[in-house]
Amino acid sequence: MKYLKSEAISSEATVEALKNQKIVIIPTDTVYGFSGITGSGDTDGIIRRIKGREAYKPFIQLIPDPEFIFRITDDKVPEELFSLWPGALTIIVNDKRSSSGGSVAVRCPGDSWLRDIIHRVGAPIYSTSVNRSGKKVLSEIAEIEYEFGNDVELIIDDGDKKNALPSTIVSVSRGGCEIIRQGSVIVPESIRRVVS
Repeated sequence: MKYLKSEAISSEATVEALKNQKIVIIPTDTVYGFSGITGSGDTDGIIRRIKGREAYKPFIQLIPDPEFIFRITDDKVPEELFSLWPGALTIIVNDKRSSSGGSVAVRCPGDSWLRDIIHRVGAPIYSTSVNRSGKKVLSEIAEIEYEFGNDVELIIDDGDKKNALPSTIVSVSRGGCEIIRQGSVIVPESIRRVVS
């Protein structure tokens, strides 16, 4: 099934599919992403099987508003980072929801359509680029449909996203601010610890 993002039904159909633990392909504030609801069923595993991705590589979790991150972590997030949300910035933090510890990558996306969907779903949603593991990220809606149309419940069409930059990824899980990947958001020099 496919809808244009501009169609009124697009958000309702996306919310329904996610709540029913289905996998969707939706536009984000960066590139198109596979998404599924977190904390319920095996949406993580299904996305991994579609992509052919290793189990040890976690997916970004998208949240509805910046303050939601404090339900996920007790880490101190520098105000200079926090002020860049909503936006294409992913922050890696220690996950206080996990009994075994570990970290999680979190983003509050800049797209209000997407934030509204996450809010209505009632839980963070996974997000990972639309491609087979190790292959190029797909940016044209026609190739996305051809490659993955039979693997997902729903595709939301927001046009081609050629030359879209991924999110910037930073980690505060070990203190300081370590830049893991430079993307579309520039982190202030004053809080950078390591650039890799």
